[in-house]
Order: sequence, then structure tokens, then C-alpha cells
Amino acid sequence: MAFTVFILQLAVRILSFPLYLLKFLGLWNQISKKWFPYYMMKFSTTYNEQMAGKKQELFSKLQDFAGPSGKLSLLEVGSGTGTNFKFYPPGCRVTCVDPNPNFEKFLFKSIAENRHLQFERFLVAAGENMHQVTDSSVDVVVCTTVLCSVENQEQMLREVCRVLRPGGAFFFIEHVADEHSTWNYFWQQVIEPAWYLVFDGCNLTRESWKALERASFSKLKLQHIQPPLSCKVLRPHVYGYAVK
Repeated sequence: MAFTVFILQLAVRILSFPLYLLKFLGLWNQISKKWFPYYMMKFSTTYNEQMAGKKQELFSKLQDFAGPSGKLSLLEVGSGTGTNFKFYPPGCRVTCVDPNPNFEKFLFKSIAENRHLQFERFLVAAGENMHQVTDSSVDVVVCTTVLCSVENQEQMLREVCRVLRPGGAFFFIEHVADEHSTWNYFWQQVIEPAWYLVFDGCNLTRESWKALERASFSKLKLQHIQPPLSCKVLRPHVYGYAVK
């Protein structure tokens, strides 16, 4: 089976040669960073429709972690187009972090559509290095479909723990690798070389739950689910929250 995967991956790489050439020439990063927000705007609409129940269920717990003032201070890592805003509680103070500055205009459109939130700032930064955010300064950190593309999951989770106040929580919804015995995992492996290039560094075969289990949280509530997404290779998910 491993040999078959290797041969098919080789075929995928050959078919993707123009993209690899653009990457070699240093052009692909500029192109992908500009077009990716437009793709995510469309994808996020469909994803929200198909994941609405799970998001409502999970994010209904956000307010439980508000500080003594009763107002929730929330940091969203990899905020993208602001697709999660409508699920956040009224009065929530939101800071957004994303490494791609081209998301900004889409983000501000979402802010204008979600007046129930108190927007604070947008920071162009990677999740692994959020030095603009002070230690123990937020009640909650949220990331959805982000751990698939960060360069270093462990470092990002260390940053999450650093910025969370004691007793604060990290909420996550992430697509992950399927069980290794499934045909879905087989195809995740086969198409991953092209997928990674086209979708801005997204990995289909990451077992992100392992990084969450290794992180220094005091409590972790994590579930494996298979939501009925249109794209089958994205169906395996983990979601839940972890408490510092």
C-alpha cells in the first residue's frame, strides 16, 4: 500500500509541476496569498452551513470563561474572513491574528456585519509568534481549521498557553487525518502534495489531537467527529476545548 501511495503521489506531483515551478521561482507564495482569501470567503460560507450545529454547541460555552467583569476577552488565531464572529456572545471583545494581510478587507466586512461584538485589533502574525499579545491577557483563544497549516503546532500551542489567563480556555475545531485503515486516509495521502500547495500550506494527514494531548493544559475535552462535509477528505475532525 505504501508503494502505491508513493507512485500516486509522484503522479500528483508531476501533474502539479507548474505550481512547483512557480514555487521554485518564488512566485507561487504571492499568488496563493492573494487568491486564498477569495477562496476562503466562499468555502467558509458552505463550511459554516454544514458545521453550524457543532459550532453553536461548542461556542455556547465561551461565556463560561469570561473574567470577573463579565465581558469575554477573545483572541482568534487564524481568523481568516471572520467566519466565526456570528457565533460569539454579545459584547465579546475580539482580537484577531492572521499571517495573511490580504484577509483584512474580508475581516472588516465581517466586523461590520457583526455589531454585537467589540472589535479591538487585527494583528498580522503567525500563531507561533504572537509577541504583540501580552502574557495572561485573554480569557479565550479560538482557532478553527488552523492547526492543519501552522508550521509548528507545539510552538503555537505554547503561545496559546502564554497568552491565556489562568483558568482560560482554548477552543478548537480542526480537520485531521482519518483512521489509517480507511480509503479516505489513503486518498488524503495521495493528494496531499498538491493540496498543500494549492491551499496555502494545509496538511490533510496531521494528527492534531496528539499535539493537543501533549500541550500543557490542565484539562482537555476533545471529540473525534465525522461531519457530513461535501469534501470527504476534510470530514475527519476533532473539536472541543482545553483549559489552562
